[in-house]
Amino acid sequence: MILSTGTQTLRMLWFQQAFKANIEIAKQRFNQTGGSMRTVQVRTVSIRPETAVGSISESLGDGVHMFQNMYGCEWDDETQEKNGFYQFGYDGADFISFKLKEGIWVAAKREAEITKHKWDQNEAEIKRRKFYLNQECIEWLQKYVNYGKSSLMRTELPSVSLLQKTPSSPVSCHATGFYPDRATLSWRKGEEKLHEDVDYGETLLNPDGTFQMSVDLKVSSVPPEDWSSYKCVFQLSGGKEITTTLDKNQIRTNWRKPGVRGDGAKGPSNTAVIAAVAVAVLALVL
Repeated sequence: MILSTGTQTLRMLWFQQAFKANIEIAKQRFNQTGGSMRTVQVRTVSIRPETAVGSISESLGDGVHMFQNMYGCEWDDETQEKNGFYQFGYDGADFISFKLKEGIWVAAKREAEITKHKWDQNEAEIKRRKFYLNQECIEWLQKYVNYGKSSLMRTELPSVSLLQKTPSSPVSCHATGFYPDRATLSWRKGEEKLHEDVDYGETLLNPDGTFQMSVDLKVSSVPPEDWSSYKCVFQLSGGKEITTTLDKNQIRTNWRKPGVRGDGAKGPSNTAVIAAVAVAVLALVL
């Protein structure tokens, strides 16, 4: 269903009038009075579940009251199971909600009992809501998922590195470039996940839209002969594990002598690096 601009405007005006009326009714039910009024509308749509949220609020002399409506549907593409919800709130608390399978309204507050009995008698409206949540909403959700499948199904594995600032610093296992952000990163000793001497960092967004995260391990208490039994484990949700063994030769640092890597081999000289940078700059200028 595609709505024209005029139709959308009329629909929003109807929503606004209905919400204003509902606020007045709720005020009477909760014995609230007075105040001048202003209205604010918020409508958002998200995928899985598809959720539309609308709210009208009024500013009163003794504060702000808000009447909220939230509805949406869920669809499992593996089991084909469908579900939906339609609920109302007042001042941030549940007021009344619709139970799709039973086709009845459930009052969350004593003040909503009158509304429940009234709406339960409206069989035509119940039938319309069930049709929307079971069919129309699901069809739109399936279209949205299909349109965004390339993004929704996108996965990228990270580059995992071991980093250490000084010989006495913790070793940080750093994973960057992964997508989506539903991932775990942890230290293990054998098959046991470690919690002591471990510090978990936040998941951060990279400029290219991928993510990075890190987890530090305090190695000062780890005997050198036990290092090989420690592993950093990265896993995307539902994916295979990527393991990196704690190895001094694989740790990247900034405290070793210039030109020497973790394995003791010599890297390029500073002169070579400077020359390479100069060439790059010249290339950019040209």
